[in-house]
Amino acid sequence: MPEAELPRKLKLFSLTNIVIGDMIGAGIFTTSGLLLAQLHDPLLLLLLWVIGGAIALSGALSYGELGAKFPNSGGDYAFLTRLFSPLAGFLSGWVSFLVGFSAPVAASSLAFSEYLVRTLPEDILPPHLELTKKIIAVGIILVFTLIHYFGLHSGSKVQNVLTSVKIGLILILLITGFVFGEGSFEHFRIQKDFAFSGANLKTMGLALMWILFAYTGWNAATYVGSEVYNPVKNIPRSLIVGTFVVTVIYLLLNILYVYAVPPGEMEGVISIGGLTANKLFNRSLDQVFSLFIALILLSAISVLTIIGPRVYYAMAQSGHFFGLAKKINRSRVPGISILMQSGLAIIYVVSGTFEQIITFLSFSLGIFPILAVIGVFKLRIKQQTVLKVAGYPVLPAFFILSSLMVLILAFLERPVESSIAIGVILVGIPTFYWLTKNQSKASDN
Repeated sequence: MPEAELPRKLKLFSLTNIVIGDMIGAGIFTTSGLLLAQLHDPLLLLLLWVIGGAIALSGALSYGELGAKFPNSGGDYAFLTRLFSPLAGFLSGWVSFLVGFSAPVAASSLAFSEYLVRTLPEDILPPHLELTKKIIAVGIILVFTLIHYFGLHSGSKVQNVLTSVKIGLILILLITGFVFGEGSFEHFRIQKDFAFSGANLKTMGLALMWILFAYTGWNAATYVGSEVYNPVKNIPRSLIVGTFVVTVIYLLLNILYVYAVPPGEMEGVISIGGLTANKLFNRSLDQVFSLFIALILLSAISVLTIIGPRVYYAMAQSGHFFGLAKKINRSRVPGISILMQSGLAIIYVVSGTFEQIITFLSFSLGIFPILAVIGVFKLRIKQQTVLKVAGYPVLPAFFILSSLMVLILAFLERPVESSIAIGVILVGIPTFYWLTKNQSKASDN
């Protein structure tokens, strides 16, 4: 009996919301303070966010071409399997399972708990605060697991509402901050001399890698390709529109951060959104905007719970993952895959800190998109492209070279975390052959 197929229900609006919802997550509301602690220069900070946006947009254009050619679930896994080899595809999916989706769910859930706790009056804070934050994070993962376990139709409606609320809340923060807030553009003049030495270039590479973590999700529509209505048109459009909208939002938010907070006070602060509201207004509005940001993070958790399990579903269908992952439940979604990802995310929440998670995560996510975009050149050379997206060959080449440079510099700056990420990939090689061998035995029997 053939496996049930995923129905093509997602149209452009819902698909674009998935891209925006996946991109705007913990990164933009947590990393700028950490970045400024490394860079000490707000103008350089903004420049790197611009560069990160340019890399993401060039990647989105390239993936639009790939998504039109291969309108299947799985994203990098589907592309690399068809363009290069099943092993290349498996390794991308392996990293997606162990790191790429479960770790961002954990990071966003922990960030949600950080901002939610910030809304509480100090006199009612629980005694075991860190434990409380982890309990909140686990609880929110379980809530979205249940929502998306019971169907894409209801889940996409929840996602559309959350993304609309997210955009609305960010616009409120931006408009009220610039119009009514107490800030100063003189903060952009407060900076230290930044010489372009070898050490500082490595620092910039690490900073840009963290920024690209915040932009992660520009390829989100390709992970649900099997469920997209008219994928040849809607996948590229959703990627380009969603990534452009988020890039503009990120630049405006970072300008607001520096406008509100003197660079010296901003350095090293994780809950930078709450501090910004505190400086622009007062403690009470700090709590209000921290609640806004907590609500914004819900959308990221939701969309990651949608798209990640579709990768494991696609892998299992090809015999390159645990067979249970391809089971479709009564709601016609890959229910076991959803449960597997959420379980791993909960393990990350319980065992790690926010900083540990994003450091390991950022390097892991940067490798396979480079290989996928190389596939654009392969499609063009073999004249197999279904939809030719503008910018070839300049934009794909820019994405590949800039992403490689960021990874090299980040490895030189943080060799331990980067080596662990590479180790996870290497462990995937024997795992692939073990799964393939078991699949062959099952077929023979």
